[in-house]
Amino acid sequence: MGRILIVDDEPHMRRILASALSLDHHTTKEAAGVAEAKGQLSSGDFDVVFTDQKLEDGEGLQVLAAVREADPTVSVVLVTAFATIELAVESMRQGAFDFVTKPFQPQVIRATANRACERTALLRENDKLRRTVDRLEGSSEIYGESQAIQNVRDLIARVAPTNAPVLILGETGTGKELVAKAIHRSSPRAAKPFVALNCAALPPTLLESELFGHERGAFTGADRSRTGLFEAAHEGTLFLDEVGEMPLEAQVKLLRVLTDGLVTRIGSTKPRQVDVRVLAATHRELSQRTREGSFREDLYYRLAVVPIAIPPLRERPADIPVLCRLFLEQASRDLKAPKHELSREALERLAKYSFPGNIRELRNLIERACILSRSEVIGPESFPIVGAAPEATSPGDGAPKKWVDFLPRGVNLREFVSEAEKTLIERTLKETQGAQAETARRLGLSRSHLSYKIAKYGLKGEREG
Repeated sequence: MGRILIVDDEPHMRRILASALSLDHHTTKEAAGVAEAKGQLSSGDFDVVFTDQKLEDGEGLQVLAAVREADPTVSVVLVTAFATIELAVESMRQGAFDFVTKPFQPQVIRATANRACERTALLRENDKLRRTVDRLEGSSEIYGESQAIQNVRDLIARVAPTNAPVLILGETGTGKELVAKAIHRSSPRAAKPFVALNCAALPPTLLESELFGHERGAFTGADRSRTGLFEAAHEGTLFLDEVGEMPLEAQVKLLRVLTDGLVTRIGSTKPRQVDVRVLAATHRELSQRTREGSFREDLYYRLAVVPIAIPPLRERPADIPVLCRLFLEQASRDLKAPKHELSREALERLAKYSFPGNIRELRNLIERACILSRSEVIGPESFPIVGAAPEATSPGDGAPKKWVDFLPRGVNLREFVSEAEKTLIERTLKETQGAQAETARRLGLSRSHLSYKIAKYGLKGEREG
């Protein structure tokens, strides 16, 4: 027994269909056209829709589109006296369940309705099972066995069912976007869009347009209106990576959206209501940036309702073997490389490394080793850059000393820091062959900040990639 909407501009035809469907104890509602059908769809909960193709205010294909937008699991049956192969093909292409021609026998309608109800029930059961699995798995992609990672998974499970904004903190490469996706997948918004934006990747003018959208003619080059990411993420989740790099002008607009859910496109005075959960991430110390005046304090407290700090890999060496096994499996599958395993010595060498690039760096090292190794067992020689640096010793007593102990007394701090910064940037640019994006990633800088430093020290950043 199902709930069926009958859409036809002829009352007599609606009565015939309702009479046939009532024999199998289906409940029916009626609509005389496209507009009335849309109203019924917005207020009712249906399993099947029977719609005539020729309607006074439109076509059955329009009803089909409205149904697909409202609930894709609802089965739509197109009924028409003007059947053509082209119409049948088009209706199926757009997602119709079946196609019935007039005149029809009541038993045909009854059999079609029963099959359509079964199909809807199956789709909804599959959807329910998928949601259940997503919730049970939740943060399954947050790999590791350390207590620190278990605490992160616990926080994800507790915060996901809510609408609270979450601020994800962690160094570059620790997996902040994975945490954001895990929160989204385990939330009631899982079936809606997950939209991500790296705030450090765009200049201020483009960032505002990307987030809030713009109207045609709002600025030079705006030849058409554009929907912003807030509108695109309506009823879903918007992930703002590197939110600490967002300019103050955009911060004001973001605060308004978080406060009242209103978005105003650039060049428009009409606010639009949106329902979006915001997750933000940064490798910066935002509380410090608020004291410096580069990040709004009120926005910080809005974003950090629930902070989740992801520990760097060097603080959880117990997770390295788990991650290595995962990356070895992924490399074999994705890179079409032979299956490999790590020797005990290789694991020991990796465990001693500080991993400034965190999990992302470990993945790259494993992939490179899988490609270049000639043996199924990867040894420590495959990781030549990995290993603890030897401690410096003072000439004479052999006692270990830190590098700072070798600095001359009375060193000018400002000059020393500038020279060290210049040398480090120059060296990293050479290592990356001038690739500014990779250089910025390794140094933990935004692209714009790195460009400023290159210009400040008169260095050569040969290419943007």
